[in-house]
Parts: sequence; structure tokens; C-alpha cells
Amino acid sequence: MPLKKLLLSIWVTTLIVQCTSNKGSKIVSEEVMQSVFEEVKTPYKYGVVFRHPDSTKMIDSPTVFRENDLWYMTYIVFDGQGYETWIAESADLLSWESKGRIMSFTNDTWDANQKAGYVSLVNTEWGGDYSVEKYQNKYWMTYLGGNSTGYEAGTLKIGLAYTENLTAATEWSRSETTLFSPDDVDVRWFENKTIYKSLVIRDSEAVSGYPFVMYYNAKGDTANYESIAMAVSEDMVNWKRFGEDPVITRYAGICGDAQIAKMDDLYVMFYFGAFWKPGAFERFACSYDLVHWTDWQGEDLIAPSEPFDQKYAHKPWVIKWDGIVYHFYNAVGDQGRVIALATSEELK
Repeated sequence: MPLKKLLLSIWVTTLIVQCTSNKGSKIVSEEVMQSVFEEVKTPYKYGVVFRHPDSTKMIDSPTVFRENDLWYMTYIVFDGQGYETWIAESADLLSWESKGRIMSFTNDTWDANQKAGYVSLVNTEWGGDYSVEKYQNKYWMTYLGGNSTGYEAGTLKIGLAYTENLTAATEWSRSETTLFSPDDVDVRWFENKTIYKSLVIRDSEAVSGYPFVMYYNAKGDTANYESIAMAVSEDMVNWKRFGEDPVITRYAGICGDAQIAKMDDLYVMFYFGAFWKPGAFERFACSYDLVHWTDWQGEDLIAPSEPFDQKYAHKPWVIKWDGIVYHFYNAVGDQGRVIALATSEELK
């Protein structure tokens, strides 16, 4: 067996043993956290992999999945008015071509000027197929919505959209009601000002007690910083808040844009941090039950270091494919607001 594959096999075996021995624990050991860091780190910055066709517009928040032997990325576009959601396609994860809009501006709706969407139920298995699950004969998406114009302006809420054609550049249908709002009667102290990006995963083993779990960023009037909140559902349509406090917070700056990867019995949450230390950067946390998270205390996964990400390096989507870890992120620097990539191996 080649040395690289042998070392990978040893790492996986070790991690499985460590996870099994800690099953039921609310704390992830430092040893396991270090093992995860060694597995997911991407020290090689490949560079900018995607710009919007109109380079004057800013893009953000990649969600990457695979369908019919091709890769797809939904992303959001800001043009001064607000957010719209678009989709791009790739054969190799490196070269991307925009296909068009999937959620556009509308008139006289609660979400008229803000529709920033994030595909739900992407397979979370680390090194898996990254397919998107169809539930009740539909594909699903949650989105940041609002009717104010400007960059993340006004009161933002979470909406729900769906389609039967996952990869077409056609408009998704949207529910008329919101899932979560800062104005809800059961709103928590850390989310009663505005709500941001959301992620929905399938908890196939129901370790959380529910089949569907959502994580989303939120800011409160009495907590003027962004934290990561948790919600749960039995049917993808009706949701309820879970817990009284954030699952991830630094009580300053931003913790946001969660993405989940499942490594045997261990769950890894990739997220970004900002302003609780200088700049914006990528982090991770680990959990055995999707509820209690142990935050990594070591070095950043990604941090500003190049001209193209010198201001911000944040908003992760991390996958492992053919033995290589691909870490997509939003880079802000001398090329504007674009999508960049770092990898576990040198690809250039």
C-alpha cells in the first residue's frame, strides 16, 4: 500500500477508535481536535476560482454539491440593491461557469430585495458523494430574506424555497411565510435584532433527537455580535428553536456561516470568525451530538495572507474529494469580493 494511503488509513482508524471511546461525551478531547485539524487543514492557497460574470458585483457564500458527475455551486450576488441567488457549474472544482439566477428580486413581497439562498440537505459525509437529498419529492433551500435595500439592510429573516430541478438556472418556488424572524414571540436574547445565513442538514441518526437540524447566524439588541443558533424540525417545513443560548459564540465580533461534515461518529462544524481578533478567518468546532460543541483553540484554518484575501478570508465550504481537501471561501482583497480555494495538496 502506498505510504500516503497507509497513513490515511491509520488516521481514519485512530479517529474512529477515539470517537467510539468518547461516544456520549459532551466534550471532544484535545487529541481528537488536533487529529481533525491535521485532517482538514489546507495550507496551499490555489487562488481565486470564481468571479461573477459582471465583475462589478460582489459574490459570497458558496454552497458546493455534486449531481450527475458535475459539481455545482450556489452563491449570492450583491449589486447595491440587495442579494440574489445564482448557480454555477464545474467539472473539476477548479474552473467554474455561472449558469444564472435561481432567486431574483421581486416586487411587494416580504423578501423583495434580499434573497440569499443556501441549499439544504447536502450529504455531510466527509469524503462522501456530496449529493443533495430530495425530501417529499422536492429539493430545499433556506434563505436570508428581507425587503430593505442595501447590504444586509433592515430586518432580515429566514425563508424557505423549493424546486424539483436542482441544477437548472430557473426560479425556485418560495413559501409565503417565514421560518424565523427577530419579531417572533419565542425569539431568544441573542437573535432579536436580525438573522443571517442558515444551513439545514439531515440528522439521519437523530443524535439531536430530530431528523432535520438548522444552524444560523443571529444578532441581538442586547448581544450586538453574531452567534450561531440551532433549530430543529420533524418535516423540513415546521421549525422550532432549540436551546436557550447559542451553540457557538465568542461574545464579540462574528461567529457564523456553519457547514457540517460527519466523520464517523464525530461532527465537524466549519465556520468563520471575525473581529473578535483582527480580520475575518476560518475556524472549526466538533461535537458528538450536534448540540454540544467543542471549539478549536488552535491556529486558523484559513486567514488573510495573499493580496486577493488580504482583508477577509471567510465563509467556508469544505469537502474532501479523491483524497484532497478543498476549502472554498469568500475572499476580499485586491480582486474584489470573489470565491477562492485552498487545498490540502499543492495543485498548481
